[in-house]
Amino acid sequence: MARTSFTLVMLGIAAAVALLLATVGVYGVISYVVSQRTREIGVRIALGAASSTVTGMVLRQGLVLAVIGVALGLAAAYGLTRLMTGLLFGVSALDPLTYAMVAVSLTGVALMASYLPARRAASVDPMEALRAE
Repeated sequence: MARTSFTLVMLGIAAAVALLLATVGVYGVISYVVSQRTREIGVRIALGAASSTVTGMVLRQGLVLAVIGVALGLAAAYGLTRLMTGLLFGVSALDPLTYAMVAVSLTGVALMASYLPARRAASVDPMEALRAE
């Protein structure tokens, strides 16, 4: 029992670190994309795009990254279920509720990581963005 408990604690710690790294990674990628597209975003705002439209555009980019990552992760998890069956008690290795909750949680975390760059993109001053080039 102690060995299984230790293994689960270590897996939990690894999962928390992986989630933190994924959050920082998504934030970094979306921030980089926003900084590269500052001129385009400035033109959109100058032409009358609402801040909610710009925020939605950036959040959609984060959502696309999240959906691709979740799909690849679910496929990998499905393929590696045989390794985890010895650690599971009372839950099947292919429990659909668990998979759905993890997918929704990871997508939500990715959207939260994309929110700050999206807000920054929506507050771009069009004159500054066009002057910078």
